[in-house]
Formats: sequence, structure tokens, C-alpha cells
Amino acid sequence: MLGKDMIHVLLVDSHELTRAGLRRILEECPAISRVTEVDSGEKALRSCRSKPPHIVVLDLCLPGLSVFEVTARLARIGPGAHVIVLAEHAKAPYPTRLLDAGARAYLTKDCPSRELLEAVEAVYRGQRFISAEAARQLALSILPGTAESPFDELSARELEVMLKLTEGKRIPDIASLLCLSPKTVATYKYRIYDKLGTRNDVDLVRMAMRYGLVESPGA
Repeated sequence: MLGKDMIHVLLVDSHELTRAGLRRILEECPAISRVTEVDSGEKALRSCRSKPPHIVVLDLCLPGLSVFEVTARLARIGPGAHVIVLAEHAKAPYPTRLLDAGARAYLTKDCPSRELLEAVEAVYRGQRFISAEAARQLALSILPGTAESPFDELSARELEVMLKLTEGKRIPDIASLLCLSPKTVATYKYRIYDKLGTRNDVDLVRMAMRYGLVESPGA
């Protein structure tokens, strides 16, 4: 266990109740001296520029900037803030792509509270951490004969665009969020269609739901 009054954690989640629950868990850890919270990736970036925390706990499904973009930008800000992604699931290719983007840990929201605290302390010490469920999914994904997800073919940037398309975002909106030109986003969009064999955004949403990457409206 680390000494007391050590770690500052920033929670980034759009749901107030989720943040409140996570805060209660984190504040029980003697090694954590401060927990702050924001509800978007944009606010997280501003907060980290003004007073960098040691750890940033990011929700996978953020409004506005995607978790991929926030993770990458935090890595460029400096070495101070290490990212832990907290997700509803560990379906491929999210864990691998986010770890490649600079995240230090990937956990699912159904993990035991002790696992979150272990991840915070491990990441603070400069280590990587993957939850038991995420590790299981990663192991299964590389077994011979395991069915591959078509989304494995998408690059990290294509996954970002795909997520925003499934949220109903228009090309100009996605371009503004990701600091890309509308033409570039349109190119990504039709490249995604081609790789996945989809014809439109409705097909894309249905496929993402089928593979568990986005929730159905009634979930």
C-alpha cells in the first residue's frame, strides 16, 4: 500500500450517479488524497492543463470528444496524468486500441471495487493494469478458431468516427470534435462502410449492437 496523501484522481463520466459511486470507492483508499470530477472529455483536458492529476479515470462512452481522442491528447499534454479506461464491456478491439493509444489500464464497470483501487495504485507506480474480464476477452480473442469481430479491421481513428456515427453525429459535427476536415471524416465514414460491409448508418448501428459495442435503445 502506498503512503497516505499521495494520489490525485480525476473522474471523467457524464453520469452524476456513476461519478458519485466511484468517488465513494476511491475516497476509501488511504493512498488517494484528492478526487475531482468532470462530465466530459473537453473539461478533463482543461482541468489537466491547469492542474494535472496523477490518474484520470475515463468512461468509455463520453459525450463530445471520444475516449480515444481524450486519451491521445492527455498523453501529449505530458507524462503526469495516466489514463484508466472504465468501460461497460471488454469487447475487442477496444482494450487493445485504447492501450495502444496511451491508456495505462482497462477495467470493466462490473469489476470488484478492490480491482479499481489496485489499478489506481499500479498505474501510479508506472505499471499497466487490465481487469480480469478484459484479460479474459483478450485471451479469447487470440485463440485459434475464435471468431473475429469485423471491427478488428478498423484503425483507432476509424473506431472514433464509427462511435460518433452510431451516436447520430453528422459529418461536420464529427469533424469539429476530432479537429479534422469534413472531407477527411467522410473518407473515414465510407472506408468504415467498406470494411464492415455496411451501406448506411442504420446498418452500422445494427452491426455495432450485434457485436456488443453499443447498447440497444432498450438496454
